[in-house]
Amino acid sequence: MSTIRVGIVGLGTNCREHHVPKLRACADVEITGVVNRRPESTAAAAQEFGIPKTYERWEQLVADAEIDAVVIGTWPYLHCPITLAALSAGKHVMTEARMAMNAAEARKMHEASQDHPELVAQIVPSPIGFKVDRVVKEMIADGYLGQLREVAVIGCTDGFADADAPLHWRQSAEYSGLNMLFLGIVHEALMRWVPEPVRVFAQTHAFTSDRTDPATGQSVRVGIPDSIQALTLLPEGARAVYHISGAIRFGPALQIHLYGSEGTIKYLSDPADQLLAARKGEPQLQKVDIPQDKAYSWRVEQDFIAAIRGETKIELTDFATGVRYMEFTEAVARSAETGQAVELQC
Repeated sequence: MSTIRVGIVGLGTNCREHHVPKLRACADVEITGVVNRRPESTAAAAQEFGIPKTYERWEQLVADAEIDAVVIGTWPYLHCPITLAALSAGKHVMTEARMAMNAAEARKMHEASQDHPELVAQIVPSPIGFKVDRVVKEMIADGYLGQLREVAVIGCTDGFADADAPLHWRQSAEYSGLNMLFLGIVHEALMRWVPEPVRVFAQTHAFTSDRTDPATGQSVRVGIPDSIQALTLLPEGARAVYHISGAIRFGPALQIHLYGSEGTIKYLSDPADQLLAARKGEPQLQKVDIPQDKAYSWRVEQDFIAAIRGETKIELTDFATGVRYMEFTEAVARSAETGQAVELQC
């Protein structure tokens, strides 16, 4: 196709900051239509970005013969139904991360994509560790760690620490399903570097159990935990620990530690995408310089369009990968609910 015509369902923050400007930066790409949750929001987005077509419902955008590809910028509760409808209508799909409400929905999405191999199906990838990704993979492949022994995933914020703050959509099971904080996207990043776990044992908690729904003014139950601790077992015997929280103040910024028999690699999100490492016999961790030609940067929209044109295939992130991080997310939720370890398939 000469011009790829894109429709956006849910033009929110990520679409504003990334998808709209970066899709328009691609040659022969047109943002043809938009629909948001409310008519006034749809009209405002169309006017702000000069988008010619608007719709009352997302189903109308998906059915529009003038749309070639659908970008899903909604909350997770609509990712599955819009994806299934779009693929069925012959549209390419790019959906925001937190692939679905649960693993069952993720599997449906993956199966639908396999039924339509001629169509591109992409999840916006986790940006965690983007810059250092290639260097970490090379170090691991070269045996820098030796035998992997332990993994630590740590990240704490105070985003939900204020008990008087209203309910955020990420705290609503109705809109977020089993997705908890940034567990899924940090696990997706970790999956690029180490084997996936075969067992998980977890506990979770919401320190503020009820909040005010900003839409109704009513007090509602918080459906998503704001504190997660999980222990996992990896295939070759390594152990991993996750400490993720949105409810504590002055906690550590997101970081991933890889500990091996011969060396250690630490990824720190703050300072921005810093990598520290040391091997046996060295006195301390040292900063690892990331060569410019190996520093991966955000190119999600370019990859989506290139895949549609048949120039490349989606790696970050395909639906098969999304299923796996959703299965891990659900295993954490199930373990926390039952108090039992949950087995995962390798």
